[in-house]
Amino acid sequence: MKKFIISVCCILSVFLLVACNKGNISNEISIEISESTKFSKEEIESAIQCVKSNFSFPAATLTKIWYDEEESNYLVDGYLENGRGLTNGVKAENIIILLSNFDVDGSGDNPVLNPNTTYSDYQWVLIRDSKNNDWKIDSFGY
Repeated sequence: MKKFIISVCCILSVFLLVACNKGNISNEISIEISESTKFSKEEIESAIQCVKSNFSFPAATLTKIWYDEEESNYLVDGYLENGRGLTNGVKAENIIILLSNFDVDGSGDNPVLNPNTTYSDYQWVLIRDSKNNDWKIDSFGY
């Protein structure tokens, strides 16, 4: 029983250290927004701010985030055909996919991501209930 309690305490400690460790945003973050017929500049900027506010990868620094409408539309189609969009009922006009790059430092403080690595073209799927609602991150990854 003692081993079980110690194991649970160790697991909880690691979880708390990771969960409380917030990622960084580069002071020189590059933000790029392509021309859009789907979203206003304010809608895209709001989605970017949502990602920046929720970037919480320990030992990682967000260096670039961008919206490319052509690529986003292609990825939205995949999300609706094969991803969570199949089941959550969200409409295409309420989905935006942003891409980002971020660096993981060599500290080893991130138990999941590779140290001393740059992750490129990392996807952030954001959805909203309607044009009048805020964006929320539905999924992220490759």
